[in-house]
Amino acid sequence: MPAVIGVGFLLVPLMALVVRAPWGAMRALLTGHEVLTALRLSLECATAATAVSIVLGVPLAWVLARVRLPGIGLLRAAVTLPLVLPPVVGGLALLLALGRNGIVGQYLDRWLGVTLPFTTPGVVIAEAFVAMPFLVVTVEGALRSADRGLEEAAATLGASRITIFRRVTLPLILPSLLAGAVLCWARALGEFGATLTFAGNYPGTTQTMPLAVYNAIQTDPQAAIALSLVLLTVAVVILVALRERWLRGGLGSGGAV
Repeated sequence: MPAVIGVGFLLVPLMALVVRAPWGAMRALLTGHEVLTALRLSLECATAATAVSIVLGVPLAWVLARVRLPGIGLLRAAVTLPLVLPPVVGGLALLLALGRNGIVGQYLDRWLGVTLPFTTPGVVIAEAFVAMPFLVVTVEGALRSADRGLEEAAATLGASRITIFRRVTLPLILPSLLAGAVLCWARALGEFGATLTFAGNYPGTTQTMPLAVYNAIQTDPQAAIALSLVLLTVAVVILVALRERWLRGGLGSGGAV
């Protein structure tokens, strides 16, 4: 009985979105200029945040998985902290670090004339901050479970570290890398708190889909439901795309959350 209640607790709210959706007006609601702008911005920023996460996160995952140094456990805890940190707190931390008067942002503004808060690049940074740990944890687990013998064999044949990583390690971890990238992209697409705090809520510039839902709740609840269904559909597609890996325990064995 508790299991049935638990399933209902998780699924009934999602079913309510589907039941109460304004299906007849869905097309009109989703083709408005503001909605399409928010959707475009969300897709672009989530994709850019995922690219940033791959460039920075894969080397970081390699360090966490392969380097044995004092304090590596503390570094791992720090890297995964955004997974449990309230997003609003993360946004405030970014503001204090990269804002105009932030400990780093003041120099970006003074020396380079770069201002990140309340801009589209600020959205990308906020999303990457909260989403990159998903990729790092997934790839780190894959690197830990990868067959080191193949890498050692390539090293004995004279291959450089870069060649070994590109031609041996990367193909081994590619499925987990793709899974981590998809999870990272989905998390970035749904990011709200850090984006609102660090980048604001300006239509056409920083207003992503979750922020558009927040605005619509106050002015047009039917539009809010329609927008929420779009995000729900994306989440379902992600789950379906990764279902085989979950059924095989691939993400679990690969270290994903």
